[in-house]
Amino acid sequence: MAIVADTKDWTWVLDRPCNECGLDTNSIAAGDVAAMLRRSVTVWQGDLHRDDVRDRPDRSTWSPLEYGCHVRDVCRRFDDRLALMLTRDDPEFQNWDQDATAVSDRYGEQDPATVAVELAEAAQTLAMHFDELHGEQWQRTGRRSDGARFTVDSFARYFVHDVVHHLHDIGTGTAEPDSTRVG
Repeated sequence: MAIVADTKDWTWVLDRPCNECGLDTNSIAAGDVAAMLRRSVTVWQGDLHRDDVRDRPDRSTWSPLEYGCHVRDVCRRFDDRLALMLTRDDPEFQNWDQDATAVSDRYGEQDPATVAVELAEAAQTLAMHFDELHGEQWQRTGRRSDGARFTVDSFARYFVHDVVHHLHDIGTGTAEPDSTRVG
């Protein structure tokens, strides 16, 4: 079953709470992103060992395994982008077609136990790099080829929405403090 590509520009989550998952990125201190990411790994570990890990709830929604693969790859991609932001002046990020990656890497056919380990490793690496940030590093900039601009601060908050939102997508809930939820 093919998934319809998500073509939304999700940068709006930096301006207002997400109506779907409830996360309010404006109430997150960027310095808290590493801890939120680590908490999410615990939830992801359980989800990647579910009996229904390969089951899609409907034709237009990924399975928990596919979402887990995606979050693993998002952690890897954002770690690479963070390194660029810290070592280059205002880098432009290389395009990434997440839907094409899901197909070419056969997300739905990967081994859930392996994905759980890889997701934990990728998340821990990125969390460690977020923990190492200090002072003016949070204000360094980077941009996507579509013109979206980020500081490391906004980049971190934008990133953590993706991780939390996908926990919501698979019906697990969230891994963020209650103060960041709306409604």
